Amino acid sequence: MDAELLREIEALDRMTVGQLREKYIDAFGEESRSYNKDFLRKRIAWRLQALAYGGLSERARQRAEELADDADLRVRAPRSTQRRDAASAPRRGKTAARPKRDPRLPPPGELLVRNYNGATVVVRVLEDGFEYEGRFHRSLSPIAREVTGTNWNGFASFQLR
Repeated sequence: MDAELLREIEALDRMTVGQLREKYIDAFGEESRSYNKDFLRKRIAWRLQALAYGGLSERARQRAEELADDADLRVRAPRSTQRRDAASAPRRGKTAARPKRDPRLPPPGELLVRNYNGATVVVRVLEDGFEYEGRFHRSLSPIAREVTGTNWNGFASFQLR
């Protein structure tokens, strides 16, 4: 390996992640999705050597093509080619659709009854949450915490399966 290339590769060890990401763009012509310093350093070092010494031999390239067997090597397109228009962007906030109701829950209006240390705990199932002692809760877990004094999974606490 020539001295100039060796110095350039050794300089990668002293670069920050931001500097390595810039160097990656210079080396590959696209932005890396990774922020892992070691990964970036190794990929850039490989690319510098490939550019200096010609990369893979023709035989190695043919063998790689045989192994790939027409499979797509890139799983995702580079970020620069992905378009994010308002129409294709995911909606956020109040207009987003609510997730489907958990199938373990009984229908709204039903009561969940549990005995805990001799006391009966009654929770009313609502369309968008739960009612316990006149207060609204979005989840069963805070109710279980209030009743037991410890953190519990709400479904496990009320034995919903």
